[in-house]
Amino acid sequence: MLLLTVRKLSYRLGAAVKRILLILALVASTTLLGAPHASAAELAVNGGFETGSLSPWSCSLGSVVTSPVHSGARALRGAASSSDNARCTQTVNGLVPGTSYTLSGWFNGNYTYLGVTGGASTWRSGSWGQLSLTFTASGGSVQIYFHGWYGQGAYHADDISLQGQGGGNPGGPGAPGNLRSTGVTNTSISLAWNASTGTVSGYRVYEGGIQRLQTTSLSGTISGLGTCTTHTYTVRAYNAAGESAGSNAVTVTTTGCTNPGPTAMKAPYLYLGWGNPPSVSTVMSATGIRQFTMAFMLSGGGCTPMWDSQRPLTGGVDQQVINQIRAGGGDIEISFGGWSGNKLGPNCSTPQALANAYQQVINAYNLKFIDIDIENTDEFENEAVQDRILNALKIVKQNNPGITTIITFGTSQSGPTFWGTRLINRSRELQANIDNFTIMPFDFGCTGNMFTCTTSAADGLRNALKAAYGWTDDQAYRRMGISGMNGLSDQQEMTSLQHWTDIKNWATARHIPRLAFWSVNRDRPCPGGGVTSNCSGISQPDWEFTRITASHAP
Repeated sequence: MLLLTVRKLSYRLGAAVKRILLILALVASTTLLGAPHASAAELAVNGGFETGSLSPWSCSLGSVVTSPVHSGARALRGAASSSDNARCTQTVNGLVPGTSYTLSGWFNGNYTYLGVTGGASTWRSGSWGQLSLTFTASGGSVQIYFHGWYGQGAYHADDISLQGQGGGNPGGPGAPGNLRSTGVTNTSISLAWNASTGTVSGYRVYEGGIQRLQTTSLSGTISGLGTCTTHTYTVRAYNAAGESAGSNAVTVTTTGCTNPGPTAMKAPYLYLGWGNPPSVSTVMSATGIRQFTMAFMLSGGGCTPMWDSQRPLTGGVDQQVINQIRAGGGDIEISFGGWSGNKLGPNCSTPQALANAYQQVINAYNLKFIDIDIENTDEFENEAVQDRILNALKIVKQNNPGITTIITFGTSQSGPTFWGTRLINRSRELQANIDNFTIMPFDFGCTGNMFTCTTSAADGLRNALKAAYGWTDDQAYRRMGISGMNGLSDQQEMTSLQHWTDIKNWATARHIPRLAFWSVNRDRPCPGGGVTSNCSGISQPDWEFTRITASHAP
């Protein structure tokens, strides 16, 4: 087994498998586009409890809380007792008889149930996880419910959703029109829209699937936003019969963008767990590098951070090396996660607990940067853990306004995969305020020039960020990073010194702030040496990839 496979390395998806997935995705999208029925709509009201009230839910022992939550700022707490299972119900109108609908929700607690009165139901136990079921409507309305169980203690519910055709909504209002921005400040966005047809009780403004505002007027202001952050909104009208279809979407960026992105982060990965770790003083003196990404912070058991799950957070070799870097005028990023190992994301049960673990490391080393290297099926390909990490970073950013938050993840040659795109889109929906999105363009089936494959993947990331945030090319590039693999990769892709120089020059010209590679341990020659932990597998001078990286000047 290759040492590199055991430790870092990146999201691996073979080219043949990716082609199959792409074909399946195209078939699925074609089927959906060709379907004769109306598109799916959200029919449940206040499913995320973001209004701060229970209405229109009817709950026996329910209240709206701000922690713990699955997404957004609020969730429901059901105080199940020995005599009451804390049942909540909502009657939803506007269904089309004979049509299939999907009911889902996220739950945290012992023996939580989700169902349709007189119909299907499902249950689960444990920390945050999703319940989902499908049913066929027998009439124009249905009562949906969820509850805990007797004597099992309180549970939490969030993001309750009923998806399906809403075209049979007699008495429902028409969709609002001409949603537009009427004012922007550093922390707020004002919106206005044209009135809906039919009977209207009010309007709800959504960001993704999260309700941000409810009003009876034709305008409103969303406050408490971050400076220089981008948001996309739609608005729906509602009355007793349910919600309308959504309006047009509008994307707006708050003001105050004096710094369009974080400053240069020239920080190759240094790992003290294997690979004959070099002297940082030697590397710094020989190359001019002043920043390293220290890997990896993992779980030492539960939600407790520990270097590589083995070495103490402070007082060990990792702190000694960090002290040497700083004594030489440098600084560090600390990377959480990686390809393998016991990670904090799955072990910390809530966003707040995970944020507390991050904060412990931030405080221990007075960090200005943290890198969340999110990989593999336990974090990257796990919706609940993706969301937990993003919500935790949102808390970290709120508590440490000056910190730079980085997410590093795998890619295909054309840009982010399904999971990478989801990560980007959810970062916007959850307002996680991520500073830098870094891709790892290697082990992704490149059979040609690694400069071409890398820049193609980077432009795919640019396009995904533009689509999610409404940024320009320049804004997107300034929030990006590239983390390559020097020399030979696990898949025998070869990034030469010339390739890395070309990648660096390309990134510098586009003001891409973060440039990294895996790893300094491998930045030594061993021509024909294969993929090993302590050399690059190619002919090169010592520390030459590091020297090239140090010259990056975005």
